[in-house]
Amino acid sequence: MQAARISGRVTDEKGQVLVYASILVKGTTQGTTANKEGDYFLHLNSGTYTIVAQYVGYSRQEKTITVGTDNITLDFQLSVQQFNLKEVVVKPGGEDPAYEIIRNAIKKRPYYRHQLNTFQCEVYIKGQLQLRAYPKKIMGTPVDFEDGDTSQRKMLFLSETVARYSVEKPRKSKIEVLSTKVSGRSDEFGLSTPQIVSFYENNIQVGRNLNPRGFISPIASSALGFYYYHYEGSFIEDGREVNRIKVIPKRRYEPLFSGYINITEGDWRIHSLQLRLTKASQMELIDSLNIDQLYVPFNKDVWVIKTQVLYPAVKLLGFDAFGSFVNVYSQFNITPSFERKFFNNTYLKIYEGSNKKAAAFWDSIRPLPLQAEEIADYYKKDSLEKAHRDPHYLDSIDRRRNKLHLFPLIATGQEFYREKKREIYSVNPLLETIAYNTVEGWLGSFGGSYTKLLDTIPGSRHAFSAEPAIRYGTSNHHLNASGKFTYTYGKKYFSSFSLSGGKWVYQFNNTNPISQLSNTIRSWLFERNYAKFYEAWHAQFNFSKEVGSGITVFGGLKYEDRIPLENTTNYSAGNRKNIEFTPNYPLDLTAENFKRHQALIGKIGISWLPGAKYIEYPDRIVNVGSQYPLFTLSYRKGFQNWLGSDINYSKWRFDVQQRLDLNLGGNFRYKMSLGGFIRRDSVAVIDYNHFNGNEILASAEYLYGFQLLPYYKYSNKNRLYAEGHIEHHFNGLLTNKIPVFRQTNWYLVMGANALYVDSDKEYIEVFAGFENILKIARLDFVWGFDKDKVSAFGIRLGIRGFGRL
Repeated sequence: MQAARISGRVTDEKGQVLVYASILVKGTTQGTTANKEGDYFLHLNSGTYTIVAQYVGYSRQEKTITVGTDNITLDFQLSVQQFNLKEVVVKPGGEDPAYEIIRNAIKKRPYYRHQLNTFQCEVYIKGQLQLRAYPKKIMGTPVDFEDGDTSQRKMLFLSETVARYSVEKPRKSKIEVLSTKVSGRSDEFGLSTPQIVSFYENNIQVGRNLNPRGFISPIASSALGFYYYHYEGSFIEDGREVNRIKVIPKRRYEPLFSGYINITEGDWRIHSLQLRLTKASQMELIDSLNIDQLYVPFNKDVWVIKTQVLYPAVKLLGFDAFGSFVNVYSQFNITPSFERKFFNNTYLKIYEGSNKKAAAFWDSIRPLPLQAEEIADYYKKDSLEKAHRDPHYLDSIDRRRNKLHLFPLIATGQEFYREKKREIYSVNPLLETIAYNTVEGWLGSFGGSYTKLLDTIPGSRHAFSAEPAIRYGTSNHHLNASGKFTYTYGKKYFSSFSLSGGKWVYQFNNTNPISQLSNTIRSWLFERNYAKFYEAWHAQFNFSKEVGSGITVFGGLKYEDRIPLENTTNYSAGNRKNIEFTPNYPLDLTAENFKRHQALIGKIGISWLPGAKYIEYPDRIVNVGSQYPLFTLSYRKGFQNWLGSDINYSKWRFDVQQRLDLNLGGNFRYKMSLGGFIRRDSVAVIDYNHFNGNEILASAEYLYGFQLLPYYKYSNKNRLYAEGHIEHHFNGLLTNKIPVFRQTNWYLVMGANALYVDSDKEYIEVFAGFENILKIARLDFVWGFDKDKVSAFGIRLGIRGFGRL
């Protein structure tokens, strides 16, 4: 049977289009959604139907049509919703009628939250992000979208996806991407996030990283403590009375919504809503987010969501952007029968060929028509994508990208591209190139990398890289050179192996607790040589392989011919001739430098992340984390007499770490470790159990080090030690009550670090501070306790993106 096309436009009484209005076939969940120009279409077989047009805040309109073989034009003009005010008697100081409605909705919230514990539906998702304005340069680097268009208004992103969404509460869900496309990127995959923002939950997560505490629903169990409500009136729809309630936050700078929520009378369910988040809602990254939702009856007792639209807007660093992300839900099955192993570790599966559908296919299944600017964007970017593959164009892109820029050369390093050959070259920044220490004096450490992408699939892990480096000290006149070669692959799970070798300078603690820049500042300006170095001829092999179910195995083998180094200069910025730097070995561990020796060391380990979730692409599987702890067990062995090795020991380490999201309470993070030597017949100082200490202003890596502990004070070769790190990130809790902090979105953070070596060596430090300063900085005040005594106090500063300064 051939279906006829029903199409038209939805406007208000003044002829203004109603963006993303819903059009339904009455008595069913079949329907569609109008686009941003108010246009819609749907296909119906022969018969008589009642078509309903709805838009939140407007009276819905019904029209009955008889469908044959001819296409039908059917326009709708909706009137602003007229509300009937109930006859209520409100005594002086009495309560607004909205509160009784909200109380009833709160009572029914748990029922509706669990009513659809299992369902399956199909979702059409369209996301677009547009620019109204953008800067010409950022930090001296030109902003170039490589589209030849210099106008300020442009479509930045456009994507469509059709997915099947399956849910089995409380924790099981799966998304299957059936078809997807991204404007101008034919090899990529579009948006695949059909999750319903359920206001039946107490705490609501909208997107990622908008607010780490989540947002409080207007009908949460505790909502009356956070919101004011105002009864706006009611309207009748299909014989049901629907109450319109205005939602007003009681306090600014709380994670709260404002706007309107419509609640049905008697059964107290959500009919529809228009809610808004702003910076005063403690949002990060974006300035505002509007959320529209519309529910429709599936049967007499069950309602399902029909449309969900999110409207973000952001102004940042000169960029002014806005967008819309539309979800249209259809083909609901509220009693699906899932196969026994249907829900597994793969929560998002993208099928082979899903991004290769022809334009005719999209025209046949798209539930809302494209608007003119979207059609133009597809045409323009698809043409540009073809042009971009031309060798002459790739050469011109390389010339533009590869121009030198001052900031990356100094601070971050710069990359150079050869698109035709899929090659990337990079050079290390100047801040990592020139350094000073008491062993080598002023030194040049020149390095970079070469990466060859071995296939053309975006995001593919199949690549080869080489990292050569040379290093020369002006005081000891040593020239060192080293190289590392890495191959990454994995048709299914990620795997890699690397080979490295040469002659280089290392810290006694190979995890490098003090950076080259920090050591330069401390030694040259403040005459403190905290870093202790040795030189080594070395060769090393490492591997890592994911095997699924959250399990990764790793290991390696390393050979070093270790050469002791001594101080060769006492130069400092003050040019003081009588300076005596401490020797170039840890005085806490030894009274003299080690003797030259050889070491052959093997390692093997396994990590397990229970409940790990995966995204399954056609060509690879990607681990995206878990709510459970990560467990890691490793073992190291020093082999005596092999290749002349002088060491003989074995040691183990067990780590467990986790992040716990506590919603409004923030999040709690911890990392606990146990370890020690099993055998210690011949252990070099370099192979001791070392801990990441810190004696400078820049913070040590959080959860992996101590902020005040001297670098080698508690290094040991004991049979057992214990190490622990905890942090609680309040994420706006408490500070949102303090005017200055709530306006700048500074967050309180508190925690402690502890170390136990033996009964005579115990160390604890506690800290409190603020993070999210200027979005990138964290400042901590730290107290250190050595054997129950306050041994130190310090301030530590961390800057996101710059590691250890």
